[in-house]
Amino acid sequence: MIIVGELINASRKPVAAAIEAQDAEAIKKIARDEFEAGANYIDVNAGIFVEEEADYMEWLVRNVQDAVDAPCCIDSPDPKVIERGLAIHKGTAMINSISLEKERYNALLPVVAGTDLKVVSLCMSDEGMPETTEDRVRIADKLINGLVQNNVKLENIYVDPLVQPISTKSNFGVEFLNAVEAIMTKFKGVHTICGLSNISYGLPLRKLLNQNCAVMAVARGLDGLIINPLDKQMMASLIAAETLAGRDGYCVNYLKAYRQKKFEF
Repeated sequence: MIIVGELINASRKPVAAAIEAQDAEAIKKIARDEFEAGANYIDVNAGIFVEEEADYMEWLVRNVQDAVDAPCCIDSPDPKVIERGLAIHKGTAMINSISLEKERYNALLPVVAGTDLKVVSLCMSDEGMPETTEDRVRIADKLINGLVQNNVKLENIYVDPLVQPISTKSNFGVEFLNAVEAIMTKFKGVHTICGLSNISYGLPLRKLLNQNCAVMAVARGLDGLIINPLDKQMMASLIAAETLAGRDGYCVNYLKAYRQKKFEF
């Protein structure tokens, strides 16, 4: 399971304040906490600062990588912002995200074409948000083929089937889960990833729904998540889910986590 730590996002007020104040230590602490909790990538997003986004992205990447030995997930639809982050990034970054929306696709494709970058590929088109499994698979098909034709390796493609809130339509959870399974079955070699907090939007006990959705998605083949890795119950649930899904040979990861006291119930 690839974990992308989501906490360094300027939409969060403490992070926005740290960015504006250029409080490097605050950003480094979040990065260290996420990395120590199990994040493989550290997401960096400065999107609310429209005029300064590129400068702030460069600052975030530099400080995160000064703090931890981990790659960043560079989170912006603006290719200029992404290129600024990539210019100083050490190692292979993840880009979040390309989609089938024409303007976004045409802008970001030249950035990722022929590279070894990991690419989050969002199932969104100019027609809007897909509601059915079939719509998601159709968009994924076009995205995957377009990327492969531009020399992006299958194993570097992370398809995001797009999570929508079940509070607005009760079958959105099922359609998402079915899409994960369909994409992982049809497109051998690609990955699936998502930020799943939208699933519980507008409902109480959101963590309960998020954790159960994650476990169900792992059972369908999901192998990447953009989440808060400091949520110990979520991380423990993911370790258990991967073990039960047959993705933990001889239960090695489960036993290791148990010995490290990562299970707190």
